[in-house]
Parts: sequence; C-alpha cells; structure tokens
Amino acid sequence: MTVKNKVVVITGASSGIGATTAKQLASNGAKVVLGARREERLAALVDEIKAAGGQAAYQVTDVTKSADVQALVKLAQTQFGGLDVILNNAGIMPTSPISALHTDEWDQMVDINIKGVLNGVAAVMPIFTAQKSGQIITTSSVAGIKSFAGSGVYGATKFAVRNLMEVIRMESAQEGTNIRTVSLYPAAINTELLHTITDKTAKQNMTDFYQQVGISPAAVANVVNFAIDQPEDVNVNEFTIYPTKQA
Repeated sequence: MTVKNKVVVITGASSGIGATTAKQLASNGAKVVLGARREERLAALVDEIKAAGGQAAYQVTDVTKSADVQALVKLAQTQFGGLDVILNNAGIMPTSPISALHTDEWDQMVDINIKGVLNGVAAVMPIFTAQKSGQIITTSSVAGIKSFAGSGVYGATKFAVRNLMEVIRMESAQEGTNIRTVSLYPAAINTELLHTITDKTAKQNMTDFYQQVGISPAAVANVVNFAIDQPEDVNVNEFTIYPTKQA
C-alpha cells in the first residue's frame, strides 16, 4: 500500500497535526477529505493543497455528531470514488486536577476524544468490512500509555482509544476483514491543543514546558505517512512520538 491515490479522511483537520498531515499526504499523492468545525480554516487549507497540485475536499464536521462524520465519509466516496484510511484526529485537552471538578470539561473530553473516535469507526466500518481492507488511524497521546498528574480524565479518554484500536485490530484479524489500526501517542507537539486548557495553573505549566521541548506536528505527519505506506499485509500499529529533549 502506497500513499499515492489513497483516499484519506481526516478529522480535526483545520490545524496542527491534522492540517500538517493533510498537506504531507496530499503532496505524496493522497486524496484527502478534511473535516473540522472551522470552515474558514478548512477552505484555506484545501485551497493551499490544490494550489500545490494536490487533491482535497472538505466538509464542516462536528465529530460528536454521528451524522456529520457519516456525511464526511460519504463525501470521500462521492468525490474520490472510495475510502482507504480514516485519521481520527479531533481532540481536546483541558487538563486540570480531578479535585478542581471541571465536570463540564470532562463531558466534553468524553464526547470528542472517545465518542468522536467511535463515530469515526462506525462511519467507516461497514465500508472497510465490505471491501476487506482499510486503515483506522487514531491520535491518542503519550497520556494514553502513562499517567500524568493533572491529566486524569484526559488520559482516561486516551487510554480508552488505545484499547479500542487494539481490539479492532484483533477482531479484524479474527474476522478476516484485513482492517489495520494505528495508535499515535504524541508527546509535546506544538499545536493549538493547549488553547483548550482553562485551568490557569495547568495552562501556564504546560505552556512553559512546551516552549522548552515542543516540536513540529510534522513529526507526527511523517509517522502517519509511514504507516499508510506499508504493504497491506503489514500492520505497524503503535507509535510514540517524543521530542528528543523530553524526558
């Protein structure tokens, strides 16, 4: 499986990892279909990709709404004639101590970080099962493989995603549907994720830390490109992406 001519749906595509990955995949010949809530950002990104000779389309998408994700996947099929990969990348990270009881933010993280991924899986599963091929790539976090004070609920949503991807991989192998999964565990990657933190102390601490060690989202885009580029009989399925400077 090479990246060229693959049809790839990306959620959370308007900035950061999603936007950077979209540009890289498109530059390597993939046909990218982009979803996010900010239409102005999506339109500008698609224009940029097309101006560079790439193929892209977009649709405003709220991943917490299953109908939105279904429509995004349908756009990929109608615009480009099929679907090969989905990158479930939409996510938020409003970290805070559990004792702060930011329960509204807990709900938002569950809705976007878990239910949003489930909506992506549900949208592509019938297609991938029928064609007996497909790849589900999901952005978890380094907080999905180790625990951090201040990231209890955020980490819980990312641990959940890790388990989901591994079970899909196992079940697909048992069922003979050849669906490959990839879990991404980015550490300090310079994106807009910190903007979702409302707890002042947590935000300042994270901002200071990222300023010291953070790296470009291109690091994650390179890994996604590598994973898609593997042969159909190879499932490279877990990647931790750390800045070299991060302990």
